[in-house]
Amino acid sequence: MIVALMGYMGSGKSTIGKNLATVLNYNFLDLDEYISEQENCSIPELFKNKGEIYFRKKETQYLNEVLSTKDNLVLALGGGTPCYGNNINILLDNSNVNLFYLKLSIPNLVLRLFKEKDSRPLISHLTTKEELTEFIGKHLFERTQYYNQASNIITSDNKSKKDILEEIVKALI
Repeated sequence: MIVALMGYMGSGKSTIGKNLATVLNYNFLDLDEYISEQENCSIPELFKNKGEIYFRKKETQYLNEVLSTKDNLVLALGGGTPCYGNNINILLDNSNVNLFYLKLSIPNLVLRLFKEKDSRPLISHLTTKEELTEFIGKHLFERTQYYNQASNIITSDNKSKKDILEEIVKALI
């Protein structure tokens, strides 16, 4: 079984994913980190040097590779992974994948991301919380139709990591 976590950046996919992998005694894999390792290049460098189209093609290639070669895995997807190409269908059509959407409200995403925006190339140029709020709102409007296709939606606002983990484990049983 593969437990795949999707959601907007800052929604806790990697943090929850690592903890969930420990609880389930599974391996953990962050798709963006996997792509970086395979391409021997950071994601921002890939975008800069080869462009988004190249990155999105590679993302689909590596997603397929991971889904066909791994098992007993918690997979943290990139925030945009389900929204490009045929990726959402690849995930939904794979009977070995349990897909979870970690859903956070815009105000909570802004609180999390504003503190770490300098380390996130997509939002590092935004200087105010208002700009970040508008950016996230626009992105979520575009992406929610993909995220909401997950078989499990975990609303994470005002929940501890422990509560979120328990909710995911309960959904898997």
